[in-house]
Amino acid sequence: MIAHRIAAILAFTVGLVPAALAQSVPSSCHAIADALPKAMFASFSGPVRLAAFGRDEVKITYAHHSTYVIESPAGVTIATDYSGYAGPIVPRVVTMNNAHSTHYTNFPDPGIETVLRGWNPDGGPARHQVTVDDAYIRNVPTDTRGYGGDVPDGNSIFVFEIAGLCIGHLGHLHHLLTDGDFAELGRLDIVMVPVDGSWTLSQEGMAETVARLQSRIVLPMHRFAGPIERFLQRLPDFAVERRTERSLTVSMRSLPDRPTIIVLDGV
Repeated sequence: MIAHRIAAILAFTVGLVPAALAQSVPSSCHAIADALPKAMFASFSGPVRLAAFGRDEVKITYAHHSTYVIESPAGVTIATDYSGYAGPIVPRVVTMNNAHSTHYTNFPDPGIETVLRGWNPDGGPARHQVTVDDAYIRNVPTDTRGYGGDVPDGNSIFVFEIAGLCIGHLGHLHHLLTDGDFAELGRLDIVMVPVDGSWTLSQEGMAETVARLQSRIVLPMHRFAGPIERFLQRLPDFAVERRTERSLTVSMRSLPDRPTIIVLDGV
């Protein structure tokens, strides 16, 4: 409750600076690791702009597999885990969490302005801190499993800070997050979660991760053909909503009081 009261205050401010200065943008979602496991939230200071009245809603649409399209109040469109298709639009920004054929493409549409890969082709972790109009995007690298063993920094969890909301996409998460990972992520009001239970983290492990995050909205993805009920049963304290639409519109004001798993049409 304390974290979300802090979030409500921060909802009125969104850092906006050119992408070249993105390193100086303070994160309203970021946590400080020295208080783990009860992390403190960083203070918000620096370049800010008051959100326009009535323009605080974010639209999220399920496209396919693990691709969601996020639309900011200013009209910035972001496609997560982009593998070449994001529905009928050409997004301004795409993220690619993992170098797997269903999670990235080497041939993104030339109309896409910003392409963010969750791995570094030159080795080492990928690091992104990018501002596009009213959207601030950063990443937290995680390891992946490979045929020859673990692949360091093979995946990224992307965090999108828009209209005071902290939106996370876990990507192709393969392992339980560490205290340090949770601290880097900070508060996530909305989280997109792979629920296949095999190619990514086990459903038990994913449910443990989701339970610790305590996001107000959980959006399943990366389901394949398996029954989603097995994942839902592992989170009995979470409410469940099944929608007949592929989209939802949300703001800080409309976040549910209780952590809620929302299964959009097509998932």
